[in-house]
Amino acid sequence: MFRRSKRVKATRVESMDEITEMAASGRPVLVDFMQPGCAPCRVMDGIVDELADEFQDSAHVVKVNLRELPAAAHTFKVKSTPTFVLLAVSPKARKKAAAVGGVPAATQRWRATGLVKKDALRKAIESNGASAASA
Repeated sequence: MFRRSKRVKATRVESMDEITEMAASGRPVLVDFMQPGCAPCRVMDGIVDELADEFQDSAHVVKVNLRELPAAAHTFKVKSTPTFVLLAVSPKARKKAAAVGGVPAATQRWRATGLVKKDALRKAIESNGASAASA
């Protein structure tokens, strides 16, 4: 009998500290700022979960409900939903931190608002060092 393994879904973030910890891990972090009741957010929900499954070992894919975590909207200057932000460590910062023996800080490397094609999201994640899991 064929049994399909359970798909990985995007992690729901409940505090700003969680985002900071994920960004410090060195893996890219794709953050989906969304709200329940937002039609474009519902459209993007499945796409974001697919990306979480594809990049489960090399990137963090997370969702932030702005009604539950309004501080995130202020911190990341989110004006509309859905908004996608990719946090990652630049190669230059990684090299500089390695030279001094420190931990490089993750910065915002990409941003988009509204309906975004899955290929654009995938390209942003891959261009910051992640690779999709092999099927």
